[in-house]
Amino acid sequence: MLSLESAAVIRATLPAVGGALDEITARFYGTMFAEQPQLLDGLFNRGNQASGEQRKALAGSIAAFAQALLDDPDALPDALLSRIAHKHAALGVTEDQYTIVHKYLFRAIGDVLGEALTPEAAAAWDEVYWLMAGALIAQEARLYQKAEVDPRHPWRQWTVVERREETPDVASFLLCPADVGPLPPARAGQYVSVRVLMPDGIHQTRQYTLSSAPGDRLRRITVKRVASVADAPEGEVSSQLHRTVRAGGELTLSSPFGDVVLDDADTPLILVSAGIGCTPMVAMLEHLAATGSARPVRVLHADRAPADHALRADTRRLVAQLPDARAQFWYERDADGEAGARTGLMNLDGLDLPLDADVYLCGALPFMRAVRARLLQAGVPPRRIRYEVFGPDLWLAHTEG
Repeated sequence: MLSLESAAVIRATLPAVGGALDEITARFYGTMFAEQPQLLDGLFNRGNQASGEQRKALAGSIAAFAQALLDDPDALPDALLSRIAHKHAALGVTEDQYTIVHKYLFRAIGDVLGEALTPEAAAAWDEVYWLMAGALIAQEARLYQKAEVDPRHPWRQWTVVERREETPDVASFLLCPADVGPLPPARAGQYVSVRVLMPDGIHQTRQYTLSSAPGDRLRRITVKRVASVADAPEGEVSSQLHRTVRAGGELTLSSPFGDVVLDDADTPLILVSAGIGCTPMVAMLEHLAATGSARPVRVLHADRAPADHALRADTRRLVAQLPDARAQFWYERDADGEAGARTGLMNLDGLDLPLDADVYLCGALPFMRAVRARLLQAGVPPRRIRYEVFGPDLWLAHTEG
């Protein structure tokens, strides 16, 4: 896929370009939004921009893609591309936007690297960019076609049938289409984008996992209100949803996307989560119960306290419905009030976990990395551990086996 000449140049320049990617992407976003402010209305999240997560994600994806091409010049990193394509499809990214990104990204590369960016290096990185863009455009076109979504009009109105207070800072919203059309197809583990009009007139978008099985009548999302911590502001979208959305209101949603989904195999399952990471696990449990699955299932969840454990009753109920399922909870405090719960952080030592299980992880990055390392140490093959990372750990996540 990557020409031999370009591969040699990329190999020689990747350390320098990789080391400057954070500065490059910061300049890229700053210039692009200054000249194309409409892109901040719904497509790019302001919170991720302010925290630097967006530019770290972009830098990580570029570096990971370039490294993957060097490792195997004749193949594309399908797992990485699939993850990004699903994210883009949930936002309605269109082909012409790749040309806009190219314009500002390569201007930023030139500004930061200056004379160190030779014509040969510029041509090689241009080749890398369009290989990645072309592959993503093709994948996204297939996703749009399969979902029957026009990327120019990816949004649909949904009516809030019910709002449920799960914990002091977590609420669930039960939804049905505001029109008479059928529900879009979904798989357990997928997410939707929620597009919200903010008080200043700008639309902001966040992605939330469907926390119920893909049924034929209702869908549910479960939203944790992100509070401000230290220098980090509160979550714009989550706070707006908690403040304003009630039964009878409407939300604007994309179709479901996401490639970390429950398969239809009969192998054992281990569902590991922390905090609001429980949402895809509950959707998977509900799907297993609805389909009468007999798969062996271990549910492992960590939280601050039982009162903070969203969907705890649902998890207990669904585990009880499955013929070969068990749940183990860890709480940092008040564990004595929950039957069978353990005090402290999640500790897998001493647990009898099947090494042939399919494992799904969801939670904060440090949690997922620690659990994954422990599972690998226990002998679970890496290919059986599934989790989603689109952030500063993206390069690491796709290069550690």
